[in-house]
Amino acid sequence: MTNNIIELQVEGMDCNNCAMSITRFLERKGLKDVYVNFQTKEVRFQPNEEVMSLEEVKSGIHKLGYTVVEEEKPQAWWTLERKLIISAIFTAPLLIGHILMSLGVHIGLMHNNWLQLLLCLPVFIIGLLHFGKSAWNGLVQTGVANMDVLIFIGSTAAFIYSLIGTIQNEPNYIFYETAATIITLVLLGNWFEHRAVKQTTSAIGELTKLQVEKARRIMPSGTVVTINRDEIKVGDILQVNEGDKIPTDGMIESGHAAVDESMMTGESVPIEKVKGDPVVGASIVDSGNIQMRVTAIGKDTVLSKMIELVKTAQQDKPDIQRLADKISAIFVPAVLGIALLTVLVGHFAFDLTFQKALMNAIAVLVISCPCAMGLATPTAVMVGVGRLAKNGILVKGGTTVEVFSNIKNIVFDKTGTLTTGEFKVQHIDYHTDNPAFVNALIYKMEQHSSHPIAQSLVKEMVSRVNGVELGSIKVEEQKGIGVFAQDDEGNRYHIGAKPGTTDLEHQTIQLTQNDQLLATVEISDELKPEALVMM
Repeated sequence: MTNNIIELQVEGMDCNNCAMSITRFLERKGLKDVYVNFQTKEVRFQPNEEVMSLEEVKSGIHKLGYTVVEEEKPQAWWTLERKLIISAIFTAPLLIGHILMSLGVHIGLMHNNWLQLLLCLPVFIIGLLHFGKSAWNGLVQTGVANMDVLIFIGSTAAFIYSLIGTIQNEPNYIFYETAATIITLVLLGNWFEHRAVKQTTSAIGELTKLQVEKARRIMPSGTVVTINRDEIKVGDILQVNEGDKIPTDGMIESGHAAVDESMMTGESVPIEKVKGDPVVGASIVDSGNIQMRVTAIGKDTVLSKMIELVKTAQQDKPDIQRLADKISAIFVPAVLGIALLTVLVGHFAFDLTFQKALMNAIAVLVISCPCAMGLATPTAVMVGVGRLAKNGILVKGGTTVEVFSNIKNIVFDKTGTLTTGEFKVQHIDYHTDNPAFVNALIYKMEQHSSHPIAQSLVKEMVSRVNGVELGSIKVEEQKGIGVFAQDDEGNRYHIGAKPGTTDLEHQTIQLTQNDQLLATVEISDELKPEALVMM
């Protein structure tokens, strides 16, 4: 995909055939690299003014029955949820009355055909407006019969059939509950699908939230000015202080800092960064401050590439989705043909009454309406990719997810990245006869540090203090060295990593008193082999 790809946000797509309608429309006009995703509401294509202008593209999509979102607008009141709620309220008495009747329980009021018509009418109007427009525009603009065509025809056939029965006062013709239930159940299915996609694509939202909105640029005069993210340029010198998020990718020009890159690597321990070291946008300066030169902005940053990877992962479709796309493309015409054949064969070949043959055809339309394969297959891929991203696992696309189904065993080559993200105390060796004093001392000193290792020690020692009280003690943290303390008697204490420790996931912490070893703490955040789930 080239860099000059146009991306539009389009509302109104409900299933894979909706996406295919837009895809075929744009491809028939001559546009290249067309990619439409109904779950993320994205339409992408390579612009070509000679073939079709951007305004013509938007106009064409609008004529198909979909809306190009030009800017963020407040959510409309007439949402899918409200349509579903209103439809369910009117459908419930119809459906419950029908079920009770089939069980031999008769409610006289619910046998009133005109009352059933009044209950069904609001639901039918909602379905007519929700599904009818998309069905009609799909047929007129592209000649593609999408899933809304089946929903519209099935519900309309049942409603009109029932209306004729009401006028003729023929109870055997009344199927208002069928028309209302078709619309309500499909709306419910759409709501479930939208809810699943919304929860899944929150992974993209969480990544996007990591982006920094403001930055401090150092001007040639030395003045520091605050600028917006989109004003940052490659080559700018930015000031980043302790506690700040790094605005974008860059290289440290001066200063020293411990940078928390867990959003990228998952590592619990901040990485020490000095002049000449690269830094990644959205990572956090845990301690220290730096001046950095910007090396990448916008879509060229590591974070933006991560977001793009998640958003476009579905372009690499697994075999099952390719099959679903092919079948769903001919599914609607095939079902309509089968329904018509059901009427003709049933009436003329098997001597069924026209009423019975027509009801059998309506049953064909009703059963096929939701199209589980055309809707569920791409949604399942989207949910899989999104859930993986939400848990910090990025994949190239749907094919990778499909490969997972054939995995029997997983072998991890431990290279320092398979971690839990949270340190836990594995073992403590006491070199004194008073372990309770050591526990209280560790707890007291590490409370003054925000380092992940210090916080894990505080969490562990809170249950080991056992009421031991320490006298007055002065505590001071020195970044990168450890925590120092001194009591009223002049005893000097130090707690920090054992010199020479290079394994970030497994640390040995030493506590000394006047340079004499009091305790050694083994602490780790790596996964143990027995914790790995073997597939």
